[in-house]
Amino acid sequence: MADDGTILIGKSGKPENLLLKLANRHGLVTGATGTGKTVTLQVMAEGFARHGVPVFAADIKGDLSGIVAPGDGKPAFVNRAKELGLKYEPDRFTTVFWDVFGEQGHPVRATISEMGPLLLSRLLDLNDTAEGVLNIAFRIADEQKLLLLDLKDLRAILSHIAENASDLTTKYGNVSPATVGTIQRALLVLENQKGDLFFGEPALEIADLMKTDRDGRGIVNILAADKLMNNPRLYATFLLWLLSELFEQLPEVGDLDKPKLVFFFDEAHLLFNGAPKALLTAVEQVVRLIRSKGVGVYFVTQNPLDVPDTVLAQLGNRVQHALRAFTPRDQKAVRAAAETFRQNPKLNTEQAITQLGVGEALVSMLEGKGSPEIVERALIAPPMAQVGPCTPQQRRQAIDGSALKGKYDTMVDRESAYEVLMKRKNLNPDGSPVEAATEGGGGILDTIGGWLGGGAPRERPKTGPGSRGGPLPQSMAEKVITSAARSAATSIGRQVGTAILRGILGSMSGKR
Repeated sequence: MADDGTILIGKSGKPENLLLKLANRHGLVTGATGTGKTVTLQVMAEGFARHGVPVFAADIKGDLSGIVAPGDGKPAFVNRAKELGLKYEPDRFTTVFWDVFGEQGHPVRATISEMGPLLLSRLLDLNDTAEGVLNIAFRIADEQKLLLLDLKDLRAILSHIAENASDLTTKYGNVSPATVGTIQRALLVLENQKGDLFFGEPALEIADLMKTDRDGRGIVNILAADKLMNNPRLYATFLLWLLSELFEQLPEVGDLDKPKLVFFFDEAHLLFNGAPKALLTAVEQVVRLIRSKGVGVYFVTQNPLDVPDTVLAQLGNRVQHALRAFTPRDQKAVRAAAETFRQNPKLNTEQAITQLGVGEALVSMLEGKGSPEIVERALIAPPMAQVGPCTPQQRRQAIDGSALKGKYDTMVDRESAYEVLMKRKNLNPDGSPVEAATEGGGGILDTIGGWLGGGAPRERPKTGPGSRGGPLPQSMAEKVITSAARSAATSIGRQVGTAILRGILGSMSGKR
């Protein structure tokens, strides 16, 4: 690592450095499987961390987790360091592990409200009609101040809409119970894939991703994504939500000497495959504007064609590993990749892409004025931390020693839309009916009613066979009390009736 505000990526005829002050201009790392993309990603992550820049990266295969442990001095890396004129010095980096499922790291969650209808529709793969109903659900929840925190809250508000569809049609448009059922089935599929573990509280606080350790180094946040990749749509939606949260919460800071956070989006093609135009527009806007928040975004994928042109144009720092051109489509991809670089008259870029060895890449970083350098063929620098997965013991040690231990471990279920709507139906949260409370008698009217005969009469005791039952005659005291009560009731009733009549007539005549 240079000490002049640069990160050494590799070396061609000269050092190929990434300028920290231009790192928020984003970047792209591409190449076929097995050509060294993950190593390049680790080299960049280590460089940012040394300079005090926090990093967030998804770990698809678990290979990046080794950054938590010092390098073991493999001959290949020691020799590469000598070729580049470097001294190989094993190093390790403070790492926080995250996991949507809470198995290989701290649980990471978001609320339904934070996700919003657009991203949630993408996650559930809803059509336009179902997306419209989902927007209505969010609108009603907002108007009625119903918190949407987890999946049961969303289910409850959807059931509420279905039950009151006829009343809502004039204000919000037609709501079909069949469409509501479609959304409910999609939620069931998501729950079966353990997606329900992602929605709830405590939700992830963005500030927890932007910390440094006691030595002033940036903390490396690694999302365990090997199991998450079984649901690629959840993976892509989560990372896009995280980008959106960064964009919404961070203040404008302009161009800094170094980024506040660098975000690596591995398997980036999953974000764009089949994405609706509205979502692509949102991604383009976030990528274009988030640099002014001090965040650098680096997409990692196999081919530049995986990224839409509008987004690709925002990615200034490029590293291209080898591509194979076995089919006409592959050949087209190689040509497209070659054309994205500022051409070097001394290098046949298209041909070089197919000839690169493992650990080699075409590199073009932004120069001091923000324009891309001409592309060069370079040897990638070796990582100083462990390459490959860490051991379960190393991961557990990092989790147990994390400053965030205990903060996100236990899910909290506070009162939200589900509980409120159940109360409206006089149901407990478990669906059982609320038992009516039994209380003592009321005020004077109940007492008078008892005097007037509302209470049960006293019965004759049945002392033996043939004895007559039935009510006993009133005593003299009871007769006096009953007569007085009736007179009082008549008087009170007459006064109340007169007052009510006066109020009605006064309203009709405009008098008070």
